[in-house]
Amino acid sequence: MKWKGRRKSINVIDSRGKKVVGTAGAGVLLNLVGRRFGMKGILIMIGVVVVLWMTGLVDPGVFLGGETSSQNVSYEPSPQEQERFDFVTVVLADTEDVWNAEFARHGENYSEPELEIYTDRVNTACGAGMAQMGPFYCPGDRKVYIDLGFYDELERSFQAPGDFAQAYVIAHEVGHHIQTLLGTSQQVHAKRGQPDYNEYSVRLELQADYLAGVWARNNQRYLDRGDIEEAMRAANAIGDDAIQGKTRGKVVPHTFTHGTSEQRMRWFNKGFESGRIEDGDTFSMPYEAL
Repeated sequence: MKWKGRRKSINVIDSRGKKVVGTAGAGVLLNLVGRRFGMKGILIMIGVVVVLWMTGLVDPGVFLGGETSSQNVSYEPSPQEQERFDFVTVVLADTEDVWNAEFARHGENYSEPELEIYTDRVNTACGAGMAQMGPFYCPGDRKVYIDLGFYDELERSFQAPGDFAQAYVIAHEVGHHIQTLLGTSQQVHAKRGQPDYNEYSVRLELQADYLAGVWARNNQRYLDRGDIEEAMRAANAIGDDAIQGKTRGKVVPHTFTHGTSEQRMRWFNKGFESGRIEDGDTFSMPYEAL
């Protein structure tokens, strides 16, 4: 991806020099599980919590955090990390350009999200976020959060290297911001606790993949050969079936919340082929046809 020397977004918050202290509920347990059992243990634990969340037995805010505060600490990023930081600020700027234009095409104004880059832990309106959770979007404060160390995990554990694979991750989370602006996320989250909530969650995630594809289509003048393949490898690596097969040793379709690898790749590609926000309706078709 051609990104060096290009515009950087001003909607980036650098929290790498902040240390979150205090209680963090089950977040502390998540950290302990990560140290003891590694990424596999973390994914299994998150899977259990997601199931409890979907059934309405756990409030995600309670799981994600307790009472916390932030302290400024001395922090010196490595040259590699700083380059990643600069990269994601350009990627966010690209999403701003694309979605401002796309919303304007529909006669609407686009409200740009903020991107907060942190290390280890961060306070959010959705609770205390942790690096082990990977990148996420919080509709409560309309921010995307990422610990840049996730990109090491993306390459090492998911075998999805490349700068455009990293850009796809940001574009997907910005897709959730689009869904919040359009009211789609609120409609889906209102169904939490219902028997078919997982299916609506899959529809929401696949639409976010589609929106990432729309962004890629409208940003293709900056793409290098092989960039789309990098994004497809990332989508393939983080499908529910791929993750469950790696962490559980078996695939349980009725517990899917994000969609299969094939679905995620296909909906990203649909967005890339269309380049139009209105062609990404994942909610009107039968679930089996997704």
